[in-house]
Amino acid sequence: MASCSVEDVLAKAERDEAEKLKSITVQKELDLEFDSGLLLAFDKNRLDTRDFKDNKREDCLRTLARDNTQLLINEIWKLPTERVDEVIVAKLPEPTTKLPREKPAPKPKPPTKWEQFAKLKGIQKKKKTNLVWDEVHKEWKRRWGYKRAKDDTKEWLIEVPATADPNEDQFAKRNKAKKERVARNEYNRLKNIARAQKVKVPGTGLLPTSQQTKAELAQAVSLAKISTASVGKFQEKLPKEKPARNTGKKRKFQPLIGDFSSEKQKQLDLLKVMDSKKPRLDITKAVNKQMREEDSESARNNRKGFGKKGRKGGMPGKGKGKGKPGGKGKAPKGKGRKPQMKQGKR
Repeated sequence: MASCSVEDVLAKAERDEAEKLKSITVQKELDLEFDSGLLLAFDKNRLDTRDFKDNKREDCLRTLARDNTQLLINEIWKLPTERVDEVIVAKLPEPTTKLPREKPAPKPKPPTKWEQFAKLKGIQKKKKTNLVWDEVHKEWKRRWGYKRAKDDTKEWLIEVPATADPNEDQFAKRNKAKKERVARNEYNRLKNIARAQKVKVPGTGLLPTSQQTKAELAQAVSLAKISTASVGKFQEKLPKEKPARNTGKKRKFQPLIGDFSSEKQKQLDLLKVMDSKKPRLDITKAVNKQMREEDSESARNNRKGFGKKGRKGGMPGKGKGKGKPGGKGKAPKGKGRKPQMKQGKR
């Protein structure tokens, strides 16, 4: 019994050693189909169902996986190789098998407002190099980002402009301007996202500050008034309250993106006017101007005609004369003078 057990142990150890040192050559009835681009192997050989019915199912699957993996590795070593950082890598070809996607294909990213405008106007994007020459340090530096060329934030001295307040901190002013630019760019980015998703962008409103100025308080009052259901129509005004500014009609500019036929026609009309030698006369405008001049002249004459103590003409007034009412003295001969009759008995 002891001898048999020792022989069994030795035989098992030999089998384990042989299992570890299997040959890289694998024999199959049908060759496998490989797709090296996806590291994929197709095995069309028939499986032995008797091995699956017995208790050796796990061993059969392990052996099958090992052989197919060995064949796939042998196929990879047939590909062209190169050395990258002291490591040998294989160049995989383009995959030939079309695998189904788990999720639908992503939709193309909608263009921003600037991209639409550049496309309609034919503006080509010019690619700039990442490195530029820095004249101060006499070396090549990045165009943007950290340690960039011409970095004004590293200056220790700033010249105060002639029109600026001499007591104003120029360094704080520059940092504030940079923060505003960053915030504006972020706001534009969010607006592009909202426009792409067709979401209405709310107004900026009144931002909270530590200490509000007089203009900000007036703006807050005007915003509070128009925040009612009637948009401030029935809100009473405070005593000595001035009307809010910038509440009238806003100027409407032509859109940058749209039909170019109207824009083209406007440009052609402008060129036509510039090229013509005779000035174009607007009859309606000229007539209105002439009528305004005549009205103003007549009004001036009427103001000059009024006297200090009476009025001229047929209008009643306070005069000392015995002639025409409103006159100062006698009425002129032959112009509306009626004969006076002596009062007496008839």
